[in-house]
Amino acid sequence: MTDYVVGIDMGSTSTKLLVATVEGRQVLVVSRRSPWTNLDHGRAEMTADEAIAVVRDLAAEADVRLDAGYRIVALAVSGMAEAGVLLDAEGGALAPLMAWFDPRGAEQILATPAAFRAEFPGRTGLPVGPLASIAKLLHLRDSGVPLSGNTFLNVPEYVVHALGGPRVAEYSLASRTGLLDQDDSTPWGAALDVLGVDETILGARVSAGEAVGVLSDEAMPAGFRGAILTVAGHDHLVSAVAVGATRTGQLYDSMGTAEALVRVLDETLSFAARERLAHAGINCVRHVIPGTHVLLAGTKSGLLMRRVLQLLGITDATGRARIDEAAMALPVDGTLADGGLEVSGARNDDGVLKIVAQSDGLSPAELFAAALRHGNDMLAECMAVMDREVAPPTSTVLTGGWSTMASVVRSRSALLPDVTVSTHDEGTAYGAALFAAFAVSPDSFATVAESFLSSSLVTHERS
Repeated sequence: MTDYVVGIDMGSTSTKLLVATVEGRQVLVVSRRSPWTNLDHGRAEMTADEAIAVVRDLAAEADVRLDAGYRIVALAVSGMAEAGVLLDAEGGALAPLMAWFDPRGAEQILATPAAFRAEFPGRTGLPVGPLASIAKLLHLRDSGVPLSGNTFLNVPEYVVHALGGPRVAEYSLASRTGLLDQDDSTPWGAALDVLGVDETILGARVSAGEAVGVLSDEAMPAGFRGAILTVAGHDHLVSAVAVGATRTGQLYDSMGTAEALVRVLDETLSFAARERLAHAGINCVRHVIPGTHVLLAGTKSGLLMRRVLQLLGITDATGRARIDEAAMALPVDGTLADGGLEVSGARNDDGVLKIVAQSDGLSPAELFAAALRHGNDMLAECMAVMDREVAPPTSTVLTGGWSTMASVVRSRSALLPDVTVSTHDEGTAYGAALFAAFAVSPDSFATVAESFLSSSLVTHERS
């Protein structure tokens, strides 16, 4: 009988299930598109049944592909934060889960008392807005959904619960709800009062990788049943752990549709520092590594680059390789006069591609290079804000789909310190598998992590 661990990534675009040996050798990955129903005005939702059905489908596919006689000894779930399920006492979902980027709740959070909104950034480490789960909960309440006596679970927490675990709130995910006081990671009384609930709106607080139950869902394959269950935590942070970006002084830059910057902190910052950072759109919240915190910032650079390529008719790997080569033939700053071609829209509260062309000599490569420079400008703004609160980073791990392009790596290396590129395709799911292995051997996290990193398919290149 072969023992494996499983990591699941409940992603915004797709859901992935990764099987690895307990020593960290990746065996297989299966994936499905996440089953959102897209509505008007930027809204998107899925039912709780749809969320768990995807996991069961992926497990069934993995079951067929694994050798007979396998055993899953532990399963961990990571994924998106902010999106979640409100469950009643009997375990029924009271409403569809809304995507983290869904704007519902914006009106309600801005209608809360002024004193509450003034304290919110410094207390929770988050900006006031529709992203934090509290805004979605306020929307549900105003829509007639009862909150009192019910429990909100983030998507990874819900999947663990649906597979047989209890109702728990992992710290990095709970930090995204707007319900935790970042001074001591306990529920914030003022936020509970605004909702009209008590602490049971959240599950029992647990750390990432903490064993919380045993998989008993009869709809899962027999080889999965009996596995230890754990919540791995917030996807960006889990993928950072997967590539070893776990030390203070390191910057983790994950370049997907969103470009996420992660900085590890040994302890939380002061109320005043959290407030300043939140007003600049930078979060100061709990890490998936027990007892540590992070600064988490983001831009929409990847979204803009994707739209630039779409405008250029580039939708496949061959086209990306050609534009990459053409951009590398240009200087980093391009060949046009200042202001000749400008791209904007990558701020995290924007996302609308805007192109201003005031020069001849234009080309697809010049346009892509302009998008890269704009992304650097947005990163520089984020870095400057963080560097006012903590010491600047001394090294960078760059990862994500865009990091496979040489022009992207060159661009970011011009701004970020000592860049190393990690090209692991499934960092979050692989990191979740690491936390699953940790749940099996909770007293040897360092050994487990070292084994995973040395066995990983990650390749590194010094720029």
